Amino acid sequence: MKSARPEKICPACGRPFAWRRKWAKTWDQVKYCSAACREGRYERAKKDALPLVRPRTVD
Repeated sequence: MKSARPEKICPACGRPFAWRRKWAKTWDQVKYCSAACREGRYERAKKDALPLVRPRTVD
């Protein structure tokens, strides 16, 4: 049975992510779940998609 691994919430996308072995030495400094979130690609994609989403109109 696996022991419970610590989790954090990614500030860019809001998703939880769990501890990984590659982060063992730097877990306290890890803030983002992925390189895309760390580099801001998630936020830019979300911002660029907003003009494509139009509010519904009631006919």
